[in-house]
Amino acid sequence: MHWLYKIALLSTLWLTFLGEGQAQPASSPRRSVAKVAAPPATPANALLWKVSGKGLAKPSYLYGTIHLICPQDLRISEPVKRAFASTRQLILELDMDSPTLLEDMKAGMKMNDGQTLHKLLSAADYARVSSYLKDKAGIPIAQVSMLKPFIVSSLLYSNLLGCAPASYETSFVKLAQEQHKEIQGLETVQEQLGFFDKIPYTVQSQLLADLVTREAEAQQEFQQLVTLYKAQKIEELRAVTSASAFSFPGYAEMLLDNRNQRWLATIAQQAAGQPTFFAVGAAHLGGPKGLLALLRQQGYQVQPVTR
Repeated sequence: MHWLYKIALLSTLWLTFLGEGQAQPASSPRRSVAKVAAPPATPANALLWKVSGKGLAKPSYLYGTIHLICPQDLRISEPVKRAFASTRQLILELDMDSPTLLEDMKAGMKMNDGQTLHKLLSAADYARVSSYLKDKAGIPIAQVSMLKPFIVSSLLYSNLLGCAPASYETSFVKLAQEQHKEIQGLETVQEQLGFFDKIPYTVQSQLLADLVTREAEAQQEFQQLVTLYKAQKIEELRAVTSASAFSFPGYAEMLLDNRNQRWLATIAQQAAGQPTFFAVGAAHLGGPKGLLALLRQQGYQVQPVTR
C-alpha cells in the first residue's frame, strides 16, 4: 500500500487540475571498496539517517517520509530541521517544485486503447465504486472513469485515512523555498508512472474494487502503517508494505527494490557534489535491498539520527 501513498499525493494535484478544467470542481504524487560497513545487528528505529564517509566533504541526510498523513500527525522534529538546514539542496522522489508537474501528470494518467472503468469492472463492482466515489469523495465516476485504476484507488485515500491529509513532501518543499535551496527529483513523473504501467489494468481495477468492498480492512491496514511510521519502525513498515493485502502481488520488487537500485547512482553523485537532504518513502529505507543497506554496501557510513 506504500505506493498508493505517493500516487495519492499526485492525485491531489490531479484533482487540482480537474478543478481548473471542469465546470464542477472536484474536492481536494559500483565501484568495489576495500572495506564495506556491515548493517547494525539490530536495526535502529529512525526515519532520519546521516550519510557520510567515502570521501564526502560534508554529510548528507536521508529521511523516510509517509507521503500523506493526517495534519495532527505530521511532525518535523528539531533534529530533522537541523539536518535540513545544514544541507544545500532537497531531493525528493519527484521534483515537486517543477512548473511542468501538472502537465506531466495529465499526460500520463489516462488509460490507453479507450479503456474505462466501466469496461474493466463487473457491473456490481462498477456500481459499488461509483456510489463510493460519489458518496465518500464527492467525485462522479464519469469524471475519472478514463484514469488508470490505481490512480482512482488513490483518490479514496482521504476517506480511508479519515482526514484531509497533509504531506511531508510539500512541507519540505516549503522549507526549501524559504531557505532558497534547489529542489530536484530522483525520477520524473513519466518514469514513476511508467512503473505502474507495467501492472495490467485488470490487476489495478481489482485493487480498486477491493478497497471499496473491503473498506474496513483497508482502513485498518492504513492505520497500522501510520502507527508503524510514527514509531519509526522502518523494517516493520517495509514488511507490512510488501505483504499488504491491498497492494499489487508480485510487483513489490519492481516498485521498491528496483527503484532503490536505480536511485543509488544519483544519490551518490548528488551527495558528492554538495550536502543534500534526500526524502523518499520510508518503505524504501529498510530491508536487505533498501537504501540504507545499499549505501552501506557502497562503503558509506549510514547512522541513525535521533537527537
